Amino acid sequence: MKSRILLLIVVGISILSSRVWGQEKNIETVEFKVKGVCGMCEERIENAALIKGVKLADWDKETNMLKVVYKPKKTDLIEVHKSVAKAGHETDKVKANMEAYEKLPACCKYMDGAEKH
Repeated sequence: MKSRILLLIVVGISILSSRVWGQEKNIETVEFKVKGVCGMCEERIENAALIKGVKLADWDKETNMLKVVYKPKKTDLIEVHKSVAKAGHETDKVKANMEAYEKLPACCKYMDGAEKH
């Protein structure tokens, strides 16, 4: 009898703990426009977006859309915008840091009409 009760307790704990571990952590996915031109821009934009709390950053140079997967409890989305803008790339919410923009390679100067590669 005691072994059955113990078995039921172990099975119950296993079920409860698997539900807790299996739940998705509070994660959100968003996309927003980031101006850029080439593969070098892509690397810079994605690296700038990978701040604490961001799990994935993927910029598409054809659409100029940045996909961000992040934890809202760890970071605010506007902080991602600010970090990307600080690297010289304008988002749909934050203007680019002009000092950083001026330091971009010529092929990355989207304001100057650089051609997409």
